[in-house]
Amino acid sequence: MEYINEININQAIIHILDSNGEDPILNEYSLELSEDIYTFLYKHLEKCFKDEELKYGKFNLERNIVKEVVQDYLNGVDNDLINLSKELARQLFIIMKANVNIPSGDLIIVSLTTDQGPMIGILKMDYVKNFTHEIQFIDQKIGIGIVPQSAGLPGSGQKIQKAAFIKPINEEDRYNLMILDKQKSSKEDEYGANYFINTFLGASIVTNERDMTRTFVKAAENWTRKNITEDAGKAEEIRTAIKAKLKEEDTINIDELSAEIFNEHPQIKEDFSSYIKQQGLNEEVAVDKTWVEKKMKRVRLNIDKRIDLYINEDTYHDSSKFEIQRNGDGTINLIVKNVINYIEK
Repeated sequence: MEYINEININQAIIHILDSNGEDPILNEYSLELSEDIYTFLYKHLEKCFKDEELKYGKFNLERNIVKEVVQDYLNGVDNDLINLSKELARQLFIIMKANVNIPSGDLIIVSLTTDQGPMIGILKMDYVKNFTHEIQFIDQKIGIGIVPQSAGLPGSGQKIQKAAFIKPINEEDRYNLMILDKQKSSKEDEYGANYFINTFLGASIVTNERDMTRTFVKAAENWTRKNITEDAGKAEEIRTAIKAKLKEEDTINIDELSAEIFNEHPQIKEDFSSYIKQQGLNEEVAVDKTWVEKKMKRVRLNIDKRIDLYINEDTYHDSSKFEIQRNGDGTINLIVKNVINYIEK
């Protein structure tokens, strides 16, 4: 996956999309990018680009307003970001008015320069309930209370649910936008749940290396937990083999890996391969090395549902600090060695 590591905000505009109103409240001016505002936007953008649910997308062939107006801007046909942002706000507001389950919020459109080229960012900032103090003068005395604010923006420490980052379209590219579209679990929101991708953006998700790698790791772990319940030694062998492949190989062949691990058990070999492929993976899994490196920095172990261990990768593989002993009966000993100091938390 192409990770965004450098972000520069050129211009930003905010609009109010309150579905209780008849029309959106459209801004005629860009935001003044003071240090506080720039930092606020930058932190949200950074969180979006680092979010593991950020996916690749590609615009569908059908005509779509978002695709057309953004490409006109990125290609220099129309350099007015305010007009572009107003058109995007109108389009999204129409969709919101047709579906009462879509929450009100503010829409922020940003022009970005990144290490992967220029982009237009679309951030839907759903309102969050905040509280503030209220000062009243009662009988010449000060009274201070707490009142709710129903139209607060998510703070820089909170995550945005829906965002998109659009780059110039090149038909040869695998993707032309990055999409963050988190869904609520409530059944009442199922109607129109994919409005952001399908209706507003007019795009389709394109599977990337991080998605494949993450799905593969999760599927392998779920299979191991379900099928290897009373043989900690075998479970450790499976996990170690998978970690080794992730670190050493650029692609993993599921059938070949299964044959290596379960070479003496044809039925288990077939069951493992089938289960992994049923999670939407092809036989060849492209490995995202950046994701793997981040994932393996720390090993988290839950032992017999009673003990939790958090060990960094170097210590886990350092036999002078940590050791796994096989007892020959399916059980193992996990030994923490040469302890100089410890604290309780």
